[in-house]
Amino acid sequence: MLLKYTAAWVPMVILAILNGALREFGYKPLVGDLAAHQLSTLTLILLSFAYFWFLNSYWRISNTKTAAAIGAVWLSLTVMFEFVFGHYLMGHPWAKLFADYNIIRGRIWILVLIWIAVLPYVVYKFKMMRERKSPV
Repeated sequence: MLLKYTAAWVPMVILAILNGALREFGYKPLVGDLAAHQLSTLTLILLSFAYFWFLNSYWRISNTKTAAAIGAVWLSLTVMFEFVFGHYLMGHPWAKLFADYNIIRGRIWILVLIWIAVLPYVVYKFKMMRERKSPV
C-alpha cells in the first residue's frame, strides 16, 4: 500500500505545477502577489484533498498507522521536491524559497506542508465516519 501511495505522489507534483501556473499566469496579475499566493495555497489544499479522496476510493487505507506513514512519505517528498526543484531547477535563491513560509507576512505556504502530512489521516478518518453512518 505504501509503495502505491508513494508512486501516487508524482501526480501531486503535476497538480502543484498546474496550480502554480494558474496563479502566475491567471489571477496573480489581477489580485497581486500576496493574495495570489494565499489563493494558490487554498486551491492546492482543495485539489490535493480531491485527488487523495479519489485515490483512497481505489486503495483503501486500512489503519491510522498506514495513514501516518503515507503522510510522512508525502511530506518528505514534497519538501525535497520543493527545494530541489525551486532552487536547482528554477534557480530561486534560498531566501525566496523560505520567504513563502513567513506567516507574519501573510505567506501561508506552510499550510500546504501541514496539510500534506495530515491529509491521509483526515481522509481515512472521514471515510471511516461516513461508513459508520451509512446503513448496510
